[in-house]
Amino acid sequence: MGTTPRTKPHLLLLLLTMVLISTPAWSLAQVTSATFGPVFEDQPLGLLFPEESTEEQVTLACRARASPPATYRWKMNGTEMKLEPDSRHQLVGGNLVIINPTKAQDAGVYQCLASNPVGTVVSREAVLRFGFLQEFSKEERDPVKAHEGWGVMLPCNPPAHYPGLSYRWLLNEFPNFIPTDGRHFVSQTTGNLYIARTNASDLGNYSCLATSHMDFSTKSVFSKFAQLNLAAEDPRLFAPSIKARFPAETYALVGQQVTLECFAFGNPVPMIKWRKVDGSLSPQWATAEPTLQIPSVSFEDEGTYECEAENSKGRDTVQGRIIVQAQPEWLKVISDTEADIGANLRWGCAAAGKPRPTVRWLRNGEPLASQNRVEVLAGDLRFSKLSLEDSGMYQCVAENKHGTIYASAELAVQALAPDFRQNPVRRLIPAARGGEISIACQPRAAPKATVLWSKGTEILVNSSRVTVTPGGTLIIRNISRSDEGKYTCFAENFMGKANSTGVLSVRDATKITLAPSSADINLGDNLTLQCHASHDPTMDLTFTWTLDDFPINFDKPGGHYRRASVKETVGDLMILNAQLRHGGKYTCMAQTVVDSASKEATVLVRGPPGPPGGVVVRDISDTTVQLSWSRGFDNHSPIAKYTLQARTPPAGKWKQVRTNPANIEGNAETAQVLGLTPWMDYEFRVLASNILGTGEPSGPSSRIRTKEAVPSVAPSGLSGGGGAPGELIVNWTPMSREYQNGDGFGYLLSFRRQGSSGWQTARVPGADAQYFVYSNESIQPYTPFEVKIRSYNQRGDGPESLTAIVYSAEEEPRVAPAKVWAKGVSSSEMNVTWEPVQQDVNGILLGYEIRYWKAGDKEAAADRVRTAGLETVACVTSLQPNTKYHVTVRAYNRAGTGPASPSTNATTMKPPPRRPPSNISWTFSSSSLTIQWDPVVALRNESAVTGYKMLYQNDLHPTPTLHLTSKNWIEIPTLEDIGHALVQIRTTGPGGDGIPAEVHIVRNGGTSMMVENAAGCPAPHPNTIFSHSVVMFIFIGYLEL
Repeated sequence: MGTTPRTKPHLLLLLLTMVLISTPAWSLAQVTSATFGPVFEDQPLGLLFPEESTEEQVTLACRARASPPATYRWKMNGTEMKLEPDSRHQLVGGNLVIINPTKAQDAGVYQCLASNPVGTVVSREAVLRFGFLQEFSKEERDPVKAHEGWGVMLPCNPPAHYPGLSYRWLLNEFPNFIPTDGRHFVSQTTGNLYIARTNASDLGNYSCLATSHMDFSTKSVFSKFAQLNLAAEDPRLFAPSIKARFPAETYALVGQQVTLECFAFGNPVPMIKWRKVDGSLSPQWATAEPTLQIPSVSFEDEGTYECEAENSKGRDTVQGRIIVQAQPEWLKVISDTEADIGANLRWGCAAAGKPRPTVRWLRNGEPLASQNRVEVLAGDLRFSKLSLEDSGMYQCVAENKHGTIYASAELAVQALAPDFRQNPVRRLIPAARGGEISIACQPRAAPKATVLWSKGTEILVNSSRVTVTPGGTLIIRNISRSDEGKYTCFAENFMGKANSTGVLSVRDATKITLAPSSADINLGDNLTLQCHASHDPTMDLTFTWTLDDFPINFDKPGGHYRRASVKETVGDLMILNAQLRHGGKYTCMAQTVVDSASKEATVLVRGPPGPPGGVVVRDISDTTVQLSWSRGFDNHSPIAKYTLQARTPPAGKWKQVRTNPANIEGNAETAQVLGLTPWMDYEFRVLASNILGTGEPSGPSSRIRTKEAVPSVAPSGLSGGGGAPGELIVNWTPMSREYQNGDGFGYLLSFRRQGSSGWQTARVPGADAQYFVYSNESIQPYTPFEVKIRSYNQRGDGPESLTAIVYSAEEEPRVAPAKVWAKGVSSSEMNVTWEPVQQDVNGILLGYEIRYWKAGDKEAAADRVRTAGLETVACVTSLQPNTKYHVTVRAYNRAGTGPASPSTNATTMKPPPRRPPSNISWTFSSSSLTIQWDPVVALRNESAVTGYKMLYQNDLHPTPTLHLTSKNWIEIPTLEDIGHALVQIRTTGPGGDGIPAEVHIVRNGGTSMMVENAAGCPAPHPNTIFSHSVVMFIFIGYLEL
């Protein structure tokens, strides 16, 4: 901004005689708010165009936002292009369209220029490249010869190409690609195929497949086949020899993928290891592959890397350095600026990059150098005494060998006469008596205007009560009624002059009449802070409260603050359920639009102590540690005691621990923790308590591990048994981490035959072990052993468990059941009985297994049924009717089944008749119900009918009753008031029970007869409707009685 000149005497006289009106402002540079220079919205991007592409044109995009709209030009290799209407280069909007592009004519660097009356900007550079991949040579390839067991390299020799290629190798035919395993490696740098150690499977013909990936297409070409011949195997072992080596220096840009290749010949096939010589290799890059890939390299990845190939015969290494560089990146950019004519301006921009970028400047697309009032110093651009000609579009350009970036901004130099239309002096200026008022004078002007103030016709000069600041603001102190009146600000520069007037009105001062009082409360208490005030009755009064100078939010949901009154002169504050954070300095401010008054009060909130700090663990032993901490806030109530807690991370719960001293007083800052578990990870924390309660815990200490100790608890759950013949299997419950007490944990087992004197021992390493198998052909089946166990770690052996009896493996029973007898008892069942087998020394008899199979089938197809105990009778169900079965019985124990008994035979009965009783009729008398039906006659393939079963149920007795008869009728005693009954009738005989017939019987006022069948029955009485499934369930239950 320009400096303010001193007021001349003739100007003062002129101002005193002026009419106090504003004059219109005018400007030499009329630039409307809608006018602005070009701003790029779309800029051209580099493009890779395949020479063999079928596309007929290439488009480089360019679009800028500007007012008036921008016009566009293009440069190629720094020279402006002539875009003729009928040429191959067409301008479509701002885009450059190249028709039928060719490498010879169109490859190069392109830039778009966007212009309007404000200025010109230049886009970033876009490089148009042409990609190609030629065919492999048609000449036959020489065969490659080596001894089997040697390493071999087959060269790819790719054809001319741009850009880079990816490679694969074929063996004999497509698509039999060489796998990328530890023995084969295809270099993506050279395309060569490496085989670390050849074998007979490698014989054959090899072809290199090279693929080019471009923006619009992908192309692949095959080489001629080369034959790999292997001479007699060389059985010697060879130390590694690295054949595919990464370069001594690899340059990469930040964010790029870096790949280092390393592959070695050798026998055995070498293992590859990578490391960073001058730092640690990130775990995510650690690999045993022939390539080390860093997907997005950063400056932290820069350094020297080593590949080591190793086998049993030796090792070989190679080293190389990754050097990370970066394209320019803006740290500071210029922005659109409006500046006054005649003022000074300094613009700056800064960029990071590696190598360090250089910075240059453009004005309206042309290079800008130091001249007259303009000084260019790298990233700084300085203007002295700006003129209108300095307006335009400026660009800061940062570049290094990896790229160029542009930052653009518009400079608008303004020349304006003073103008109060946007920011006039306030028309009414209220002020408090005895107070102070500041009246701003801020006209829009360029250059900055000279300012004078008057009261009425009196020019104001600085005094003890009146000050006009350099910025033009009028300040009046210790205001009285005599200061009321009209105040006018006069502003002038070489472009013109203007003035603006406001009226000062003096009001009564605001005063606090009842100030808040300091208070001392406990956590959770309620408190009211009073605050009353007087003020000028023509003004509105508002109260605001702050806590430690931060405004209090009364509208916060669930907050603790409330206003205690709605009276205008009362601003009392209520604090509900006070928390520790509510303690501090409260300020009540009563204010009007002209002044304010405030008073302060201090509130002290007492509560439980704050969290202790700095928990440190030292003097770590196997079961104790020493904790120390620093005192936290006592929150205005002395700390009475401390409590220590511990947990085992990561998921353990905090638990109080024993300490020395047992009771930790409030002035203590250290204590010993007792009773910890050896070799266990712990975190500790401390809680402080006072008369008001226990406070928040400290943060957890750093994780520690107690020292090791011998195990202190014996393993539990000692048991065993089972296994193969000649084995003793002993089981136990693995001990959890908290009982292991140290590294190198395992179990020490002692065992002996019951009654013998010497103990055998076995050491079982590993905390998760839970059984031990002792094998000895001399062990007899089901021999009792005395067994005991203890645990051990690298510090020693723990206590021994109590002795348990464990039996060696059982063998199958040796004796078969005798006197096996079987008989069919229905069409689907037979009963089997036998004499029991005596217990033998082979094991504990668990039961018997019945095997049965149809006559004519093989025993291998037999079905099996096992008894659950030592019963000597069993019922076999789900058999086929009228079928002969062979039956054997075997005893079984945990080792398996014993020998079979001699087989016996049984034949199931014929099935019962499939027809239910029919033509059912009934007759009621005064005391009975007689039901009769047609007899059922069995067919030749059905079992005889020996009688009938009837299930009867009436509406007075819902529980059904079963009746048996050998005739085709039955009489049932009944009561006269029975109105409805349900009856089911079926045949019975040696083959079992037949299909039931069901009827519903209804008394029709006296003696009656109705015939019903199961297919179509009249609806029963509502109170006697029966579920078919329930009836069938009850019926079957009765039939089984």
